Amino acid sequence: MPPVSPGHQPSASSRTAPNDGTRQLLQWGGSMAGAGVIAAVLLVTVLGGFTRTGATTNTGWFALIVALMCIPFGCLLLSLGIAKWLRNRSIAHRSR
Repeated sequence: MPPVSPGHQPSASSRTAPNDGTRQLLQWGGSMAGAGVIAAVLLVTVLGGFTRTGATTNTGWFALIVALMCIPFGCLLLSLGIAKWLRNRSIAHRSR
C-alpha cells in the first residue's frame, strides 16, 4: 500500500479491499444455486421425475445428484456473499 500523506484521509473504498472476493462469492453462489434449480426442474419435467425411492432414469439420478449438491452449497456461498456485501456497505456508510 502506498504511503499516505498526513493531510490525506483514505476514502471508504480504499479502506475495504476492492477485490475482497464478495463479487466472486455472489457470482459463483448464484451460478451454483441456479444450476441446481435447473437440474431439479429438468429432473421433474424432462428426465422422468422421481419417486420415494429416487429418480426413475439414469440421467434423472445424475440430475438429482447435481441438484442435491449444488442447491445447498450454492445457497451457502450466496448467503456468505450477501453477508459480505452488507458488511462492506455498512462499513462504507459508517466511514462517511
